[in-house]
Amino acid sequence: MQNGDQMKKLSFKRRRMGVTDYDQRYKLVMSGKNRIVIRPSLNHITIQVIQPEKKGDRTLISAHSKELEKLGYKGHCGNCTAAYLTGLLCGYRIKKEKIEGVILDIGLKSATKGANIFAALKGILDAGVDVPHNEKILPDEKRIRGEHIAEYASKLDKEEYSKRFSNYIKKGLKPEDLPLHFDEIKAKIEGIA
Repeated sequence: MQNGDQMKKLSFKRRRMGVTDYDQRYKLVMSGKNRIVIRPSLNHITIQVIQPEKKGDRTLISAHSKELEKLGYKGHCGNCTAAYLTGLLCGYRIKKEKIEGVILDIGLKSATKGANIFAALKGILDAGVDVPHNEKILPDEKRIRGEHIAEYASKLDKEEYSKRFSNYIKKGLKPEDLPLHFDEIKAKIEGIA
């Protein structure tokens, strides 16, 4: 079997597994621009600026929501608030490195209005990075600040409250204080930028 045949089989396998959309990837790579790759999981957000090269992609800059803990963030690292703050952190790194001409790569995720991917994008935009986008898909400021979490927490009885927000309580953050905590961490990120 020749090397070219082996590559074709790998490509089809990755498509069958639903790991890579080659049509979308081809368009992104052929644009000649660096890609901002945002990958959310249940507990974290990873953002990378990727430069396509013939031998393989090269990561220029990255940010991970786990880094927020070093800045004193006590909330959940996989929610909309953490996505925005991670995007803001990455956005300032992009500006510092003077990288221009970037496009968003959301991979196989659906483009759902207000999703964590677009909260991260809003953070990148607020840092001053120019990324082509539609304003309608970005989450509103209340959601980014975690006001929906604070409101939900205030409606729960004590037992349900301590059950649902045990990790917040363990870290020393009342969920009702998340919007203020968000403002504090955002100011720290802007201070180190």
